[in-house]
Amino acid sequence: MSEVTEPAQGRLRQLNLVMVLPLVAVGGVLLVAVEADTWWDAAVLGLGVVAALVAFVAWTAGDLARVAVPCLVVTAGVWLFGALVADSGKAIFGLSVVGPLVVSRLGRHRGAAAVALVGYVAVVGASRFLVTQDDPRTMLIQYVIVPTGVTVIVTGLMFPNKRFYDVVEELEEARHREAELAVVRERVRFASDLHDIQGHTLHVVKLKVALAQKLVHRDPGRSEQELREIHALVSDTITQTKELAYAQRRLNLSAELENAKNLFEAAGIEVRISRDGDIDPRANELLGQVLRETTTNILRHAQAHEVRITLTPSGISIANDGAPEGPLAALSGLATLKERVAGDGGDLTVEQRDGWFLTAATFPPSAPDPSAAEPREAP
Repeated sequence: MSEVTEPAQGRLRQLNLVMVLPLVAVGGVLLVAVEADTWWDAAVLGLGVVAALVAFVAWTAGDLARVAVPCLVVTAGVWLFGALVADSGKAIFGLSVVGPLVVSRLGRHRGAAAVALVGYVAVVGASRFLVTQDDPRTMLIQYVIVPTGVTVIVTGLMFPNKRFYDVVEELEEARHREAELAVVRERVRFASDLHDIQGHTLHVVKLKVALAQKLVHRDPGRSEQELREIHALVSDTITQTKELAYAQRRLNLSAELENAKNLFEAAGIEVRISRDGDIDPRANELLGQVLRETTTNILRHAQAHEVRITLTPSGISIANDGAPEGPLAALSGLATLKERVAGDGGDLTVEQRDGWFLTAATFPPSAPDPSAAEPREAP
């Protein structure tokens, strides 16, 4: 049994211990007091009761396997002693507790073990006919029918009990796997965000350093400006990385739009931006991530001369020329964003056609506020 399921199953077994153990103990004491005619009878019957209590306590602790065989042997012997020597049909008490507990915990052949247990109880009870000439009907009821029936009933009850514990184990395992999956998803999200920050910045720094190298002799002032922008960009990246580590990072679409415009223009790419209404504030951050990732992909993978960015109330689309011919490239960053967008009820699509590459993220329109639409009476 896994360590994950142990707390829940342990609590359930502890509840059984508190509720059932006193009943088992009291029943065993009454059995010994009523059935024992001699101190020898009391000792043997008491041994069966003790074995039943030990097995039950071990079962509630999830450690039945360690004491199963000794307890089973003792209680089987007590039943044999009760039927043949002590003249006690109630000597079945210990075996009726230990047997079903052991049988229900078997991983395989539980059905065969249950049949063997019931058969043993019936055969030992029937052996009473060999040592006494009492009323056959009374002996049949007292030593065969009642002990066998009790064993069958208790064993039958333990099977659904075992299934109940199995269901608890499955639920605990499922919860554990769900928690692990949540951790994995969070790690993927963190890695994706870190990739967005570091990959985007490093590529932009590479472009700006190359530009500064070209201008260092021709236009020292512009070259110095590019270096200052590189310094500011690195500082901003350090800040964003810290915010990401402390879960404080929030992307702003307007800021990302301005940043993308500046980067494209610095790379000599013509940018056309069109707006058709205000973006839904709920999708602002995700659309900012889509724009940042797409900007990085265009600068890194495309030989673009023109980029068209369109904003609508339902989302954003970014189209660029200079897309390489051939099958659609595998872009892991956009694949991760596609899952996030879908998780928020939106849809992210990428298309490559006639040398153009299109990235579009859309969200369903938010439902209007009913209270805002209701007319208000004038005071």
